[in-house]
Amino acid sequence: MGYYRYHVFFCTNRREDGTACCAGHGAQAARDYMKTRVKALGLAGPGGVRVNTAGCLDRCAEGPVIVVYPEGVWYTYVDEEDLDEIIESHLREGRPVERLRLPGTPA
Repeated sequence: MGYYRYHVFFCTNRREDGTACCAGHGAQAARDYMKTRVKALGLAGPGGVRVNTAGCLDRCAEGPVIVVYPEGVWYTYVDEEDLDEIIESHLREGRPVERLRLPGTPA
């Protein structure tokens, strides 16, 4: 196992030209929410979960998006309930959330 069991990257990119971007979907607030929840649940830190901000992940049209490593599972989400489901199912139990998975990610 690596330093973290899971590394979660949130695209928070803002495109100034007005085209679709994750920032336009409240990505920073979503990232802050997940980071706070992961810490509150005792999942954060070495051997656990790290939640990070990422620049553009280049899937803005499918956004907002996050990617969870080491599996490389890409998700979209709508609200905090979706993020809670990712935390509980994927980050706690090791089961990716199929309904939120973006096409073209590992099964």
